[in-house]
Amino acid sequence: MQAASVREQMIEQQVRAWDVLDERALAAMRAVPRELFVPEPQRFLAYADAEVPLPHGQRMLRPSVIGRILQALLPRPDEVALEIGAGTGFLSACLRGMASRVRALEIFPELAQAARSNLATCGIDMVDIVVADAMQSGTLSEPTGARYGVIAVSGSLPRYDERFERLLAVGGRLFVVVGEPPVMEARLVRRLAEDRFQSESVFETVIDPLINATPPPSFTF
Repeated sequence: MQAASVREQMIEQQVRAWDVLDERALAAMRAVPRELFVPEPQRFLAYADAEVPLPHGQRMLRPSVIGRILQALLPRPDEVALEIGAGTGFLSACLRGMASRVRALEIFPELAQAARSNLATCGIDMVDIVVADAMQSGTLSEPTGARYGVIAVSGSLPRYDERFERLLAVGGRLFVVVGEPPVMEARLVRRLAEDRFQSESVFETVIDPLINATPPPSFTF
């Protein structure tokens, strides 16, 4: 009961406060015990609106950012989701609460195994955690060749990379953070037709870059 109470406080005081008002997104976060996805030494931070340190210099996204991602994408029950950068599996679990199935790529085997273990502990199925570098060709596509309804990129891209939007089904949505500190732009990209995309800025934030993301162009004089 104590964890459930603190989780509800997180939803009401942190996530709603950052304009996450969609009830499906809030319900997805409410259903996942975030503390089980946080390494034991950092569990005191599980419900703080802070990034939580993970192995290999990685960090869990703040709950408020997770809420904004879910609200921007709004996966439908008939859609398959792709996550780039699974970490310990918290966003994967939340996406699964809204989508039919989730495929999540994680470059570090240790984190991928932690994500699998955490999801199993919570009884969450239909989430496939794959050890892979998303920036390597051939790792992003569904094994069946199908496209994704939603894609969440959990690390920022110094330079926008079109390969992610090409994996969307028509009508699909991509969440991605683009830029460099001190200000980055969170974007929602929609695939309106086979050859037509629409991009909108949804908020500003700063998150760690995706491992091996394409660096920004260098300036020469």
